[in-house]
Amino acid sequence: MAISIGDTLPDITLKTNGANGPEDLSTGELFAGKRVVLFAVPGAFTPGCSNTHMPGFVIKADDIFARGVDTIACLAVNDAFVMDAWQKDQNAERITMLADGNAEFTRAVGLELDATGGGMGIRSKRFALIANDGVVEYLGIDTKGVDQSSAETILSKL
Repeated sequence: MAISIGDTLPDITLKTNGANGPEDLSTGELFAGKRVVLFAVPGAFTPGCSNTHMPGFVIKADDIFARGVDTIACLAVNDAFVMDAWQKDQNAERITMLADGNAEFTRAVGLELDATGGGMGIRSKRFALIANDGVVEYLGIDTKGVDQSSAETILSKL
């Protein structure tokens, strides 16, 4: 069952890009005492994620931060090296990239996508959330396209 508004996000250790390569980052640490926008994509470098989803957050980052957001984070079931390369490709330096390589966070929040039919394994559904001190204030899950999880939708919910 998927998380919902009012739920506390689980504390799972993910990987992020550090100065010397991949580093552990717990979601408990990421969300503690902060207002965070987290958006998740089925895969780095995939067409919808690279052409539509990520660019919206890159372009609207200033507007999102101006509304009291401390961190914008992007999560995918990819490894930290792929997330680092995608961050650079997308000019997304202001976005914290989260590698959920084993889909542990994705499964814990009940938002996994079985893409084994397309040869992509278990991935994350396309979603975005706003959390305040780890408690979900908004959750938008897309079943097709980028609507409920777009930067524009997030801005309308802040």
